[in-house]
Amino acid sequence: MMITGRNVRGSHGRTSTAPKPTFREVLSSTDPALPKVHDLIRRTFPKDELVGRSEWRDSLREREAGLWSDSRWHLVVAERKGAVIGVASGTYLGNVNTGVIGYLAVSSAARGYGVGPKLREKLRALFRRDARQIRSEPLRAVIGEVHRNNPWLRTLIRSERVLALDFKYYQPSIRRGERPVPLVLYYEFIRRPKQRLPTALIRTLLYSAWRRIYRIPRPMTHRVFRHMLAELALKKSIGEIKMRDLPSPEKTRR
Repeated sequence: MMITGRNVRGSHGRTSTAPKPTFREVLSSTDPALPKVHDLIRRTFPKDELVGRSEWRDSLREREAGLWSDSRWHLVVAERKGAVIGVASGTYLGNVNTGVIGYLAVSSAARGYGVGPKLREKLRALFRRDARQIRSEPLRAVIGEVHRNNPWLRTLIRSERVLALDFKYYQPSIRRGERPVPLVLYYEFIRRPKQRLPTALIRTLLYSAWRRIYRIPRPMTHRVFRHMLAELALKKSIGEIKMRDLPSPEKTRR
């Protein structure tokens, strides 16, 4: 769902004589690329962070039926000679004027050629368009999730436009019987960046993500959601995770 950055390493600096990939948005529930996209996601992410292919098809069918109101779900793919070498998914939430990045993955053979950054930028462009069409105003922010032991988190912290928020965040369990996944929630400013984020805004973002992206009917019935709110209630704003509090690079998972 909204997990990003963990699988796009070394996205810069390499050159290739292979044909340049093409980038496009998947718009049809019968697009032949869907099985290939899901296979790439399945090979990249842990089992407890995977959604079924049918959920993607259902989202696209909702789009085809014209059922979406103030939210938009996007699936962008990078292809080379018919093969899917990269994918980025995300949802624009009009109620908070924010884009939420979902999966972001690049095949091992295509890493290091700039595919990941281009996928992210394509997704951001779609979020900006959504904001203009739905809210008639510029996009406010982009949020996403990353594992604490992912080296890419250090890159995020170094960015002036991104806050890797310093509180205990959990992604709800995607599969029945699985436990919620502890992750780091990050907030990317589109306009002027700040050093802290109001907890009132964070609570709204949490509820919107759980309710509208993960489709949890009643987030307040979940203990981990209540724990997140209780921690946020103790502060007026949240700053960024300190680099010294992260696992050492040699202990990272990827």
